[in-house]
Amino acid sequence: MQRDNLIRDKTFNFALMTIQLYKICRVQNEYVLSRQLLRSGTSIGANVQEALAEFSEKDFLYKMSVASKEASETQYWIELLCRSELVNFDAQP
Repeated sequence: MQRDNLIRDKTFNFALMTIQLYKICRVQNEYVLSRQLLRSGTSIGANVQEALAEFSEKDFLYKMSVASKEASETQYWIELLCRSELVNFDAQP
């Protein structure tokens, strides 16, 4: 049984929002950057999920650091999409 976990819940919801943005990009014929966004944005939660099933503290910290790096990459793709004006969307949650 999965216990409630704020970080897991937030990263899962962020992945859902990333998927929605990806859909907007596809409708507006943006395929390259949106694919990168989809991969990094959904990877954050996947790495958090793996960290929660850790075998050791070292493994937990490693997976959480990977999640953090994916979050940073996702921020980059979102900023690039916003500033390039390749798609029309509101980046504010």
